[in-house]
Amino acid sequence: MADLIPDPLRAARLVLSLRRQGITDDGVLTALETVDRGVFVGENLSAMVAEDCALPIPCGQSIPRPIITAKLLRALQVSPGKEERVLLIGSGSGYTAALLSQISRHVYGIERYERLVEQSRSRLNALNVENVTIKHGNGLLGLQEHGPYDRILLTGAIKTIPAVLIEQLSKNGLIVTAIESNSGDQILRTVSKDKDVIDEPM
Repeated sequence: MADLIPDPLRAARLVLSLRRQGITDDGVLTALETVDRGVFVGENLSAMVAEDCALPIPCGQSIPRPIITAKLLRALQVSPGKEERVLLIGSGSGYTAALLSQISRHVYGIERYERLVEQSRSRLNALNVENVTIKHGNGLLGLQEHGPYDRILLTGAIKTIPAVLIEQLSKNGLIVTAIESNSGDQILRTVSKDKDVIDEPM
């Protein structure tokens, strides 16, 4: 994966900042250090890439703040050795898919905006990311033809997790997503195949 780190010093500062915020998972930190999110946004946003903020992408979507991305990846609890097959719902610009490619065996991304699908495929191909497949479709229905999945990550906040996604989990699989309450607050929820639930702050 050449050319994923145009600024190693910026990457090192990012990792240091995430460690100070409680992110200690080596796989997650290595992925975030290796894949520069600046590759996945327009050149007009290059000055903002190092900032602790969300970055806009086309179709009214965005790349979350680094700490939010790190918390989502940490909650997936992937094992060392890139063993898990992951379904990524809301693959957006391809950034999260590229991160997951560093810690997973294969990533299946699904995105509802065809423009984003085309852009992310182009970026990932240019970066020689070979273990990611991006599809166009309704992510809340999952991607049954490639299941079951060891992990499912939803990048956008939802009210409830559709049962059809839990059905697509492997025996020891996990779903991770942000859950939006009626008050508008968000929590990070991890749900197992047996519907055991772990909630933590976003």
